[in-house]
Amino acid sequence: MLKRVARLRKLTFRLNDILLLLVVFGGFLIFGFSENIKGPAIPRMQADFGLDEGQLGMLLALNSLGYLVACSFTSALSRRIGIKWTGVAAFGSMAVSGVLMHAASGYGFLSASYFLMYIGNGMLEIGLAIMAARIFTRNTGTMMNVAHFFYGLSSIVAPLIAASMMGWHVPGGGTLGWRGMYLIMLALAVLPIIPSLWGKFPEEEKHESGEQTSYRALMRDPIAWLIVAILSFGVVSELAVGSWLVNFLEKAYGWSMSDASGMLSAFFLFFTLARLFLGPVTDRIGYTLSVMIFAAFSGLCSLAAIAIGEQGAILFAIAGAGIAPIYPTVMAMITKRYPRGTDTAITFTVTLMGIASVIGNLFIGFVIDFVRGIFEGSDGSDRGRILGLQAGYEFIAAMALLCSICCVVLYVKLRRRGEVV
Repeated sequence: MLKRVARLRKLTFRLNDILLLLVVFGGFLIFGFSENIKGPAIPRMQADFGLDEGQLGMLLALNSLGYLVACSFTSALSRRIGIKWTGVAAFGSMAVSGVLMHAASGYGFLSASYFLMYIGNGMLEIGLAIMAARIFTRNTGTMMNVAHFFYGLSSIVAPLIAASMMGWHVPGGGTLGWRGMYLIMLALAVLPIIPSLWGKFPEEEKHESGEQTSYRALMRDPIAWLIVAILSFGVVSELAVGSWLVNFLEKAYGWSMSDASGMLSAFFLFFTLARLFLGPVTDRIGYTLSVMIFAAFSGLCSLAAIAIGEQGAILFAIAGAGIAPIYPTVMAMITKRYPRGTDTAITFTVTLMGIASVIGNLFIGFVIDFVRGIFEGSDGSDRGRILGLQAGYEFIAAMALLCSICCVVLYVKLRRRGEVV
């Protein structure tokens, strides 16, 4: 009898582990889809609503603001209602935003729907991080890499799927378009809710009392601010590619939507493979030095692609291999730098990074408009538009180079103190 009870209990634990893995891996898969289907959709939205690049920048900045708002309350919400229901709320809000986006009749409605989607995205990212920290108590590094692989996997296929779906013919004539594509893709967020409701999530572990890293201490720590700058510049550069690459290739080089989406998928292919295989490199040569090298590589690849022109477009994709390891490597850097109060340090860094993302997305759109306005009269509208788009992408590359420069400063400071991670 006791053996049967033990076997049943062991089977229950295994089933629960499978359910939790489905939630985490499925969550990262959905997260990758929701983040990266916008590339092919943005030019269609721009055409439908008659938006200029400044309005697009504002739309993307509102998305970053929604993410920032979610960062500010998700940890507290998880402590109040539990990580299970926080995850369910995140998935549910994303599905609802898809319905609202399908019904959007104007720029304001569209912006509000996008804002809600990024509230869900922010809740999901923080929630998945908390889930993973509690679930992956053994082989944490390996399991986190596998989890991020699912994000990268969906990021690779998301632009291609989105571009294909928008061309689907629907009964009654016409095509599915970006509205139907968002409705269907975000409806997939309902699927991870099922194992979430069945699974039992581990509670937060209690630690012995001791001196913890505080927000006040972080505010006074120049190293903490350098880490914020490194992550902010790197993430702005990373996320901007998903938002602007397809638009750039279509309008600057006259590529078709499918070809431009294919290049974005190639970017995410390099991005995903880098996260899967470059982890041991960062452990071997050090976190700060790794980010310094990878960020510089990404920025230089993007600048070279612009300088060479259409023939060098593949360098836009190769740049993904450099930008990919920055986020997880900086997270590892924070964990080693602030072993007591890692959650506080991550919240501090990610929140400020969110503010930088808002400013960065706004700036890219306005840089494009400003440069286009300068050259529009003298060189013609097409030439001015191309120069504006090039300036915007040069700004994206500059963010990666600034990330590398900040790493140089951080490395020198840590080397002097003998605290290189």
